[in-house]
Amino acid sequence: MSSYPKRTAVLASAAALAGSAVLLAAPTAHATVVNVNYKCQTPIGPKSAVSPIDIKGVKSGSGYKITMSWQKGVSSSPVELGKGAVNPSAVIKVGGADSGTLNVTGAANQAAIPANTPIKINDLSGTYTPEKSGKVTFTAGTLTIKALGTTTTCTPANNPGPSLTLDVTAAGGGSGGSGSSSSGSTSTDSGGTLPKTGPEDSFVALGTLGGTVLLAGAAGTLWLTRRNQTVRR
Repeated sequence: MSSYPKRTAVLASAAALAGSAVLLAAPTAHATVVNVNYKCQTPIGPKSAVSPIDIKGVKSGSGYKITMSWQKGVSSSPVELGKGAVNPSAVIKVGGADSGTLNVTGAANQAAIPANTPIKINDLSGTYTPEKSGKVTFTAGTLTIKALGTTTTCTPANNPGPSLTLDVTAAGGGSGGSGSSSSGSTSTDSGGTLPKTGPEDSFVALGTLGGTVLLAGAAGTLWLTRRNQTVRR
């Protein structure tokens, strides 16, 4: 009995196992919506509100674009706030393998906010480039709202957990030491090219590497076929 079918089966099994190994080794990103209890110091006295906070990371150049979203308003005004009157910014705490803070900013309100209505904060974003390799966490920090010449500062009072965890690789595989920070949506830090985040990007990487494995298996099968034909001649 020819050994050709057996060799083909072995190559197919090896390709399947290699694909499984690639899946297990794929970069990971874990995001979760976290309820943050904000205690705010406003021009008219202390206020408090709980808002679910969502933080996402998307590959951008040599780093990540980090976006922070509020699902509920955290403060209000006794007078109407006209279009463009509210200018928010926030700090995200960076932890885990890296450490430091990331300043995020966003656009002013696109529509007027009626009096005594919760102020909905637009998405805030900034660019993060890690200096350490490993799992890095992103946690909601202080929110600052500037409106009509006043400043409201809202601080998390319930010690919230991370809203996002990224598994990243720094340039040169750096580890230890002080962390990095950046401010605004256009600023950058020193660091290297990093893996993509999110399930979609992981599957793209898996598809590419898995394709390489399958091509290697096909090449081996082709070589065995030609070798078999040469022997028969």
